[in-house]
Amino acid sequence: MTHPTPYIHFPGTAREALTFYGDVFGCGVQVRTYADFGRVDGPAEAVAHGVLRDGPVALFGADAGAEEPPLRTEGLMLSLLGAAEPRVLREWFARLSEGGRVVAELEARGWGDFDGEVIDRYGLHWLLGFQGDEADEDVEDEQ
Repeated sequence: MTHPTPYIHFPGTAREALTFYGDVFGCGVQVRTYADFGRVDGPAEAVAHGVLRDGPVALFGADAGAEEPPLRTEGLMLSLLGAAEPRVLREWFARLSEGGRVVAELEARGWGDFDGEVIDRYGLHWLLGFQGDEADEDVEDEQ
């Protein structure tokens, strides 16, 4: 199935951000520099193309070139609803919150499911959650 994959132009922090996301989600990270691609519109060591590999989250990123605006988002969230077991989603939420800002705690909602929102240290807005019955099973497994 084809699906959109976010491609983020970072303001000079692509390597750091992709490394962070790779660590959070357990993905490999591959980066190619401006020098690798023969680009001269930025520092040779800047990231011209980066990707998360072999993990549960797909994401591309690069350092914005001279004529490319860096990331600025409003009205957009990256959704990871039901993307992993509740325990894993709770861990991802905690990790993404480090140095970021929690918009809404990851907790039970009135309709019975759990969800929460965080804007991470690189400016990406994430929505994570899982169904309530999954949460009950996960809590029972921990006891």
